[in-house]
Amino acid sequence: MATAEQSVGTQEQQLDKGLKSGALGLISTTVIATASVAPAYSIAATLVFVVGAVALQAPAVSVLAFVPMLLTSIGYSELNKADPDCGTTFTWATRAFGPKTGWAGGWAIVAADVLVMASLAQVASQYVFLLFGANGIGSNATSSWVLLGGIIWIVLMTAICYVGIEVSANFQKILLGIELTMLFVLSIVALVKVGSGHAPPGHLTPSISWLNPFKISSFSAFASGVILMVFIYWGWDTAVAVNEETKDKTRTPGLAAIFSTIILLVTYALVIFSMQAFAGVKTTGNGLGNLDNAGDVLSVQGHAIFGTTGFGPTFYHLLLLMVLSSAAASTQTTILPTARTTLSMAAYKALPKSLATVHPRFMTPTVSTIAMGVISIVVYVGLNYSSNGIGVIGDAVIAIGLYIAFYYGLTGFACAWYYRRNLTSSARNLWMQGILPVTGGLILYFLGGWSVWLDYDVATANDYTMWTVPGLHWQIGGAFVIAVAAALVGVVFFLYCRYVRPGAPFFKKQTLTRATPTLVPDE
Repeated sequence: MATAEQSVGTQEQQLDKGLKSGALGLISTTVIATASVAPAYSIAATLVFVVGAVALQAPAVSVLAFVPMLLTSIGYSELNKADPDCGTTFTWATRAFGPKTGWAGGWAIVAADVLVMASLAQVASQYVFLLFGANGIGSNATSSWVLLGGIIWIVLMTAICYVGIEVSANFQKILLGIELTMLFVLSIVALVKVGSGHAPPGHLTPSISWLNPFKISSFSAFASGVILMVFIYWGWDTAVAVNEETKDKTRTPGLAAIFSTIILLVTYALVIFSMQAFAGVKTTGNGLGNLDNAGDVLSVQGHAIFGTTGFGPTFYHLLLLMVLSSAAASTQTTILPTARTTLSMAAYKALPKSLATVHPRFMTPTVSTIAMGVISIVVYVGLNYSSNGIGVIGDAVIAIGLYIAFYYGLTGFACAWYYRRNLTSSARNLWMQGILPVTGGLILYFLGGWSVWLDYDVATANDYTMWTVPGLHWQIGGAFVIAVAAALVGVVFFLYCRYVRPGAPFFKKQTLTRATPTLVPDE
């Protein structure tokens, strides 16, 4: 096995770390980026809460949340042209702002990915049981069988990531094909039923006014809705995390990131419009305002849209397969970027050396991939037992918003600072390398700051659980507690890497600065 040890070349001459260069084309990379977001899972887990915040203006916030995602993806694309390193935010922020900031960016990626794995594994496990008719188990998040299924699911997805990027990409094509096809079928059938008068009571006529954000009741509701929508766009940066394994590493990953955000915009706009028209926003029955449908809204709508006769049950089971494949795809593509981030961090000696190990035949991160799987299982089991399968896992998903905003926004700022001497060379560079990425970063940092307050104050009803501070009797939102806990773990690990590990060359700016060469494998 190879570990990244040797320094060669300059930072502009990006050399691989032992990963399989040229394995992915533009289509495969775009598929991986889009699948990472898991559109079906994201809608199923989030739409009810978005409607609860902004009512009929859910389509409006889905479009507005796209804006910072697009602006940030431009920053990713520009930085990738100069330095196509699989460490992405970690590497670029280090080159721009120094090792402490870069390390924090890398940790934010790891924290967000580990926290979301619990929800992904649980959803996937539940839908496996629902798909095979074990509704009693599948509808019970507290079931030990669901927990076991989630663990097995993480193990399987970790194994696929271990054996090769091409296997992962081909698997993603199948899963994403099922997912997008069924979302399209579900949406079109729903709209046809609305148009023909066969939708259930409470259905609505689609209106362009749903895209008007000024009809949202308050700024707080607006911010809550956009923050939730930012979460369902999250994940496209996986395209850039696999940059060292693409055929044109300076161009393909950035294009794939931008293309995937556009695909997501079209998908979300169609699905949200159609579901809102078919079900309405009532708080009873299949209405999108009914909190009883939270986390399983597509399954509920599937029964109503496809019916229980003829081909209805077949389409319904295909719908279950769609959400399952969505969770599967996202589980796999959550492991991929995390393993590559820690690989890069270890290559530059910001993490223990063993995490830079690459398999000589599969050409994938070995220790990093396995470590991601094991840590995800430990966190999943811990969150499951602390909440009996519910509550805390939901808060973990909410807490991710802070980390998404932090490292996406940091990348936008890093882009402008990295290219600061180049911004005045042309109008194109000023906008693409400066104004647009920074604007995206500012929007995300504002939203991230707002989400901290929402997560902290239990009166905002933004959390599933709360924590009472011993002795003070303060009640703090569970999502805030989880976000702070993840940050504290990061601080402890940072102190270990900085002061306990011998040498700590990364923190002494000996392995990665704007001027230092790129690290490559020492066979």
